[in-house]
Amino acid sequence: MSSLRAASLGALVAVTVLAATAARSVASPVCPARPAAQPALARLREALGHARFVTYQPTALRAVNGRLTRADAASIWADLTALRRRFDGLITYDAVHGAENIPAIATALEFRALIVGVWNPLDDTELDAAIDAAHRFPRLIAGISLGNELLFSRRSDPAALAALTARVRARLPGTPLTTTEPFHMFYAPASAELVGQLDFLTVNVHPVFQPWFPEASGSSAAQFVVNVLAELAPHACGPIVVKETGMPTAPASGGFGESRQASFYRELRRLLPPSAEHAFAYFAAFDAPWRAYDAIAVPGAPPGVHPEEAHWGLYDADRQPKQAARELAPLTSPPSPP
Repeated sequence: MSSLRAASLGALVAVTVLAATAARSVASPVCPARPAAQPALARLREALGHARFVTYQPTALRAVNGRLTRADAASIWADLTALRRRFDGLITYDAVHGAENIPAIATALEFRALIVGVWNPLDDTELDAAIDAAHRFPRLIAGISLGNELLFSRRSDPAALAALTARVRARLPGTPLTTTEPFHMFYAPASAELVGQLDFLTVNVHPVFQPWFPEASGSSAAQFVVNVLAELAPHACGPIVVKETGMPTAPASGGFGESRQASFYRELRRLLPPSAEHAFAYFAAFDAPWRAYDAIAVPGAPPGVHPEEAHWGLYDADRQPKQAARELAPLTSPPSPP
């Protein structure tokens, strides 16, 4: 999940202040035609305009001493059954540790679309699992995201990630490819070549980490997301999906609660209705209590407990819907993947 938690507040404020200026000063990327990917990209656009997406990690997944445990298929089935009443689009973070079961279960439950996340695209086992899933479920899998905040966490650089994307495209020419970063990373001049390799963008936009957030209304926070998309659109070669945005529901001492989360999403739905060119995912499906204590949740953050990391879910860890989820109208017509 978002490693913006790792940034120092000073650096984050500087990025926020300079982002709009940087966006206007960076040349647009060269966007080559990729005929093989166009049918799948059309299905992705269809899904963005009509599906309701949520980011998903299995509730059975745990991190123990920095190592992820494996989620069992039965638990994943229970997770997706709970989500399916209100969501028909999924974005994942990992293609292994039990996530190999997600495409088949999502297909059985008639989810419309799945964007498969590959946490470590340099791991051959995980990358092969994602590519295999795309071959086996071409009507469900709308795209693959190669890494989550690899640039921001300095686990890769734009040139290396662009080269990796080209190698994956050679193996999977018919599947739209992207990578996920905090929005401002795509403004960097060095990122232009990488953006040109991507069929669509998945971005993380967190009002929570802006200096004005403590006093902000749900409307102001949602408007920030809309403004970021407007600035970013000229620098994309395809649709933009806000993969992470939202707010935790605890701790109350930080000003968080279910009503504030619900208010934010209510305003975001009003200001940013889904379309073929932009959409947002609800972040995240379920609370994950272990994330408050695990270093993976906040790479580079100072030692200590980060309680807000446990409470981003629209459902609690027992799969019970919070206010923001309860306010969503049930999906009455189970779609098949377009």
